[in-house]
Amino acid sequence: MDMDTDENVKRVQVRFRTQLEDQFKVPTNAIAIPSDLTRLGLSSIINSLLKAVDSDWEAEPFDFLINGELVRMPLEEFLLVKGISAEKVLEIEYIKAIVPRKQEEPSLHDDWVSAVDGSNPGFVLTGCYDGFGRIWKGAETCTHMLQGHSGALTSLCIINSKGSNNGNSIHVATASKDRTLRLWQVDTEDAKNHPATVSASKVLRGHSAAVECVSSQKSGDMVCSGSWDSTINLWQTSLSDVDGDLSSFKKRKTNGVVNDSQSEGEAVSTLVGHTNCVSSVLWPEAETIYSASWDHSIRTWDVETGTATWSMFCGKVLNYIDVGGESSALVCAGGSDGMLRIWDPRRPGTLAPVYQFSSHTNWISACKWHNKSWFNLVSASYDGKVMLWDLRTAWPLSVIDSHSDKVLCVDWWKGNSVVSGGADSKMCIASEIPLK
Repeated sequence: MDMDTDENVKRVQVRFRTQLEDQFKVPTNAIAIPSDLTRLGLSSIINSLLKAVDSDWEAEPFDFLINGELVRMPLEEFLLVKGISAEKVLEIEYIKAIVPRKQEEPSLHDDWVSAVDGSNPGFVLTGCYDGFGRIWKGAETCTHMLQGHSGALTSLCIINSKGSNNGNSIHVATASKDRTLRLWQVDTEDAKNHPATVSASKVLRGHSAAVECVSSQKSGDMVCSGSWDSTINLWQTSLSDVDGDLSSFKKRKTNGVVNDSQSEGEAVSTLVGHTNCVSSVLWPEAETIYSASWDHSIRTWDVETGTATWSMFCGKVLNYIDVGGESSALVCAGGSDGMLRIWDPRRPGTLAPVYQFSSHTNWISACKWHNKSWFNLVSASYDGKVMLWDLRTAWPLSVIDSHSDKVLCVDWWKGNSVVSGGADSKMCIASEIPLK
């Protein structure tokens, strides 16, 4: 393959390979290419080779891996840094570049968008500083509004609605600065006039300060919450006391009318150990809860005994944690210094992060692993940016600049989209990200 280039530039012999579908495959014979090419230059070569086979080929961006690591510098520099010989034929794998292909029109709210849940492919949940939760069918239509909190929503999650005979029925938990949590039952199809207003089925009281976060047990039987009172409370999600829940039905007057359809619940147990705001909780396994706090620590808790089984102090205020990656065992966390850190609790004898990413320039507000990829995660920051990451390189794969103010929350949606909310009162969706 003949390429115009500076005669003084060295060439290296390479062989391209891919695990993509047949239409993306190029000939596997070795070719000589300039050693100063960057990712964009390599991508141009692949597109030229594909164009030679298919005259209708439309160019698209690719990423490249050598020995399992993404190339994020000129090829010659990469080989030098990694100690790889340029005398042998280099095996270079190419994959689709992980960048959004499409940006949806933002969905406007009446105040800051502080929480988002994209775990259901049919819709997106958002929580807002105006005290309302909202259900969106894509970016266009708000179908339901969850009304009842007297303070800003800080967190929300979908509860596994096992046992429900109605496939359209979902259970939702919300947390608020009004010191309460609320449980909701919503028929996502029962909304002839948009948006339909929904009242909570149950109010959970027990925290003595603003509730900052909530997470559901996988079974859906319980949720846990973290608060500015430094505690983690565990709550039953059943709507009556027939199973021994500590809830009781309360009659309350609303606009002069007695409403006895709403029950109140008390915490089943409380986990004590943090010394400042519990900013993030996660309940990925039946008997284990993860938490992060402004006291600079990440802890894991044994639900049965109520004791902390693992503690890690990083010296920085922590805003958010998530668990995923290899074997769903890696812990990622973001905090006040803009550094995204990842730990592997399985490694004995060390509490040092196994990865650190430093491209954000302000507080990290949220981070989420992709649920099917061991390598990919997304982060949001007060610097107004959402970043896509791959563990195989220290640089962000893509920077999404959809927001004009602080980004407060982020989640994956439908596997190939990222949904985020911010202080610009917008929910934004970046879609068609080629992750598998």
